[in-house]
Amino acid sequence: MSGAGASVAHGGRRVPVFRSLAEIPTGFGPTVAAIGNFDGVHLGHREILSAVVAEARAVDARAVAITFEPHPEHFLRPEQAPQLLTPLAERLRLLSSTGIDAVLVLSFDAALARLAARDFARTILKDALALRGLHEGHNFRFGHGAEAGVRELALLGSEFGFGVHVHDAVRVRGMEVSSSAIRALVAAGDVRRARWMLGRPFAVLSTQSRGRGIGTRLLVPTVNMAPYPGLLPAFGVYVTRLKLNGIRFQAVTNVGNRPTFGDASFAVESHILNFEPVEMDETTPIELEFLLRLRGEQQWSSPDALKAQILKDVARANRYFRLTK
Repeated sequence: MSGAGASVAHGGRRVPVFRSLAEIPTGFGPTVAAIGNFDGVHLGHREILSAVVAEARAVDARAVAITFEPHPEHFLRPEQAPQLLTPLAERLRLLSSTGIDAVLVLSFDAALARLAARDFARTILKDALALRGLHEGHNFRFGHGAEAGVRELALLGSEFGFGVHVHDAVRVRGMEVSSSAIRALVAAGDVRRARWMLGRPFAVLSTQSRGRGIGTRLLVPTVNMAPYPGLLPAFGVYVTRLKLNGIRFQAVTNVGNRPTFGDASFAVESHILNFEPVEMDETTPIELEFLLRLRGEQQWSSPDALKAQILKDVARANRYFRLTK
């Protein structure tokens, strides 16, 4: 498949990632697709992408997810743009797990922002992808100034030869699933309900903090995460799981400024409960899953009072892991 170059691996298969229309090979279509930011690749996204894959298999087409980088809000209104649940690399990994055959990442820039809905449908969907079917949520909008919705999309589909399938919002335990709703839950520290909507624990991928003098092995049961540009849960103490070099550890994680020790400094610090030494350096990837919020961050009267509370936090975390084993 000439021109693509980039791909993302999942389950022994590699999913091509096209970073421009020019990278799409000649004769790549026909395709069935969904368009979206796909931040979090949550249960709503997965339902739509599952329908894309099912239709593509039925009509002998390729299933494609079309997404944007940066997030349109980061380009159009950077001062109001949300912190994201999933940076692009993680979004691509999660998209590849849905069974799709390729991802098209469109650079959201001034040219794309100015592109009219009809021109988007003609140049990208019809000409570049030979689209046969498109699946979207009921509130999908596109084109310059978000001029078009699903009704206009259906008219364009009739003109350019692709069907349009509109999906109702997915609801979980009475809540409508959306990226913005999940971001609000995470920001409030409600990682339990965020997990319901994601279909998996909210996780952060990073490395350990630099400059801590750590060599090629982690010999102490504490890991401080490097500065992270994406969304983090509200300040507080959480039951977490930590993945290092393929090993999953149970942990208690503090997100906050550690006010008890005087000079407050922000940190995401995890204390590993079932610790064993592990090969690790400052470039080793860390996956930190947030499972349950235990409490908010507090300033204690003394280090001894803090230590007593930490023992209580650890006991509650151990009980959580016993009950959910």
